[in-house]
Amino acid sequence: MSEAQAASGLDAATAARRLLDEGPNELGVSQRRGLRDMAWDVVTEPMFLLLLGAGAIYLAMGDAQEALILLGFVIIIMGLTVLQERRSDQALTALRDLSSPRARVLRDGVALRIAGREVVREDVLMLAEGDRVPADGLLLETHELATDESMLSGESEPVAKRSEGDAVFAGTLVVGGQGLVRVTAVGRQTELGRIGQSLQQIGLQGSPLRDEMSRLTRRLLWIGMALCLLLVGLLWALRGDALQALLAGITLAMGVLPQELPVIMIVFLALAARRLAVRQVLTRRLNAIETLGQTTVLCVDKTGTLTHNRMAVATLVAGDAELDVTALPAGALPEPFHALLEYAVLASEIAPHDPMEQAFHQLAGQQLAHTEHFLHPQWTLAREYELSPELLAMSHLWRSAAPAVPHDVVASKGAPEAVMALCHLSEARREQLAAQAARLADRGLRVLAVARGRHARDAEWPALQHDFDFEWLGLVGLADPLRPEVPAAVMQCQRAGIRVVMVTGDHPRTARAIAEQAGIASARVLSGDEVQSLDAGALAAALREVSVFARVKPQQKLALVEALKAQGEVVAMTGDGVNDAPALKAAHIGIAMGQRGTDVAREAASLVLLQDDFTSIVSAIADGRRTFANLRQAMVYTLAVHVPIVGLALLPALFGLPLLLAPLHIAFLELVIAPTCSLVFEAEAGAADLMTQPPRRSGDALLARRHVLLSLLQGGLVTALSVGLYVWVLGLDLAQGSANTVAFIALVTANAALILPSRSARSGWRHMWQGLTPAGIWVLSGTLLALTLITTLPPLSQAFGFAALPPALWGASVAAGLAMIAAFQLAKQLLGRGAAEPLVSGPLPAP
Repeated sequence: MSEAQAASGLDAATAARRLLDEGPNELGVSQRRGLRDMAWDVVTEPMFLLLLGAGAIYLAMGDAQEALILLGFVIIIMGLTVLQERRSDQALTALRDLSSPRARVLRDGVALRIAGREVVREDVLMLAEGDRVPADGLLLETHELATDESMLSGESEPVAKRSEGDAVFAGTLVVGGQGLVRVTAVGRQTELGRIGQSLQQIGLQGSPLRDEMSRLTRRLLWIGMALCLLLVGLLWALRGDALQALLAGITLAMGVLPQELPVIMIVFLALAARRLAVRQVLTRRLNAIETLGQTTVLCVDKTGTLTHNRMAVATLVAGDAELDVTALPAGALPEPFHALLEYAVLASEIAPHDPMEQAFHQLAGQQLAHTEHFLHPQWTLAREYELSPELLAMSHLWRSAAPAVPHDVVASKGAPEAVMALCHLSEARREQLAAQAARLADRGLRVLAVARGRHARDAEWPALQHDFDFEWLGLVGLADPLRPEVPAAVMQCQRAGIRVVMVTGDHPRTARAIAEQAGIASARVLSGDEVQSLDAGALAAALREVSVFARVKPQQKLALVEALKAQGEVVAMTGDGVNDAPALKAAHIGIAMGQRGTDVAREAASLVLLQDDFTSIVSAIADGRRTFANLRQAMVYTLAVHVPIVGLALLPALFGLPLLLAPLHIAFLELVIAPTCSLVFEAEAGAADLMTQPPRRSGDALLARRHVLLSLLQGGLVTALSVGLYVWVLGLDLAQGSANTVAFIALVTANAALILPSRSARSGWRHMWQGLTPAGIWVLSGTLLALTLITTLPPLSQAFGFAALPPALWGASVAAGLAMIAAFQLAKQLLGRGAAEPLVSGPLPAP
């Protein structure tokens, strides 16, 4: 591009043609899925296929009513899943719209403000402080330009852009100065886009719970098929009625197959996602909720996650005197520190965007507002000396409007060693000041030095800062303060058996100091270069000891996550920058910061914090544990409910009695009663000690052998009651169907009563009645109401094949079912408290 073209920029026609040919300036790395993809994922789950298969079986039998009931539940489940994902994606779209940058470009010699997506290659961008760079490019002109590239490099320090030809990168923030840039790459071709594209090679983490549920479903499927074939063959051989045998076999198979499991799991996860949304945690993938409870390592960034991501002056050092200014009242700054603060402000921009310079101005406004200092209207900025890689210091030359003032004032600030060089200090003095700076750095402070000088008004300005005669004024320590809630949250994680690991791009001394304040183990800090030099074995050994990693590059973050996963850890990773996105996607649970996070980070994450609050991560983990504990209790209950269904389908056929259950009965029991009752478990608050137990091991089964034994024992008691009443009423002189009605009433009532002892992990009698939620009361009441309607209203009772019962017998049947509470509690005590342990399962293998 020629100088003339650079001065005028692209013409509108060329820009429009290039936008059409090369596409908009967008990354195109969205991880969002369309409605078709979401629906396909749902219907290909083994558990949902069972629902479809069951509906097809009923339809083949000519029972369209039962088929429609089952297929209706398929539609409901698909709707819940798709609705949840669509709501999350809509929220992400809103975040993306808010964060979409605007660009100021030269077109036909006129400066225009356009959408960032409309920037094309060869455009000339005009950058100023506070702008988000919309594309990669090379500098044509620059004036004290500095950019924050932490989203790419992890480094929190601004990067000075001095010479023409220096590169700027899409997504970075201009924190100082101005510049003119020729765009060299847009969209996927930018550095940001290449990192985003690398996400396509990283597969999303699967759901351990869904995998386990699928395995359990397949086992029960094979058991159901085997029992079905056995029963069909046995009845056909004994009775010679093939159709009756097939009907009994299908009924038994439907009793064994857990059609309600997908309903229960989706309801639990969807309601958990809703609770997290109230706490400003957006769930992008539902399986992250159950995985949260298994988290063993939480990898967190420092800047903005543990800290506020804003600078504040913490300490001033003038001579040998050190002053903590964090709690200093307004106007109380001691006189020896006035010059230090005054010249720190004079060495900064007048209207700064840089957080450190903003901190200087803020403190000066509090402490120097009523003093005579050099921020006086008669002083004007006459010359700036920029920061450079060769000299990490910048100087401002100020001139008074009053002709009588014989000299100009020079203020300089920068890295301590650079300002020492400007002041031409002795070696001994340098060592003394370096020790002061090191002490501040060890406290996690960012340290800058300040110097002042004078220059004769009538003398020519020197070309280099070194040619001024500077006087050392002192050191300024700036803090990115730790969030006050972080230490308590870290301690809570540690009590819960979760190791917190800091992974940051900042200096090791700063990382160590912040880790100590947060309560993270910091005896040893490992740098990114050291991580890079370790082989797999040495890295694994280091990961068992080290919890603070500093100066970490993007690829090293991903390597750390993969190494932790290889050790069997369940890893949650927080981040906000583009450099965090690969690690976010590779982690079991990626947690992106919604307020300051990049689009790529949010797309890669499983959870998005709409408020950047570290404590909400801990709350989400606690909610994940609660969800899993309640889900386990619901599964124990559901398995117990299945036992009498199988018994009532199998025993009458084996003993030559009329069939008790029809397909409609089983559909009512499994797809209405069981999921509805399971809502009681979802609403439970969970045990008070959930966050003091170690995480559930990833290899542990959802239902251990003791859980299965408890379910079988409790379900066996219900089976004995129902079958006993059925046989007894068959011998009475009552209307046909009375025995079915009595047995069904006792079965449903006992299943409802089983909820009470199953809610709590404790085996004491008083715990059975404590903490019953409004949802539990409504569900229990609704269950008994539904039972009353289908057994007393003629249209409904006839559809179910029930007969009208005398009121005394109806009441006795209900009472018999409720009386099972005592037997259930005794069975629970017999097998011990561990049978209902909510979180930590033992080493016994899965059934």
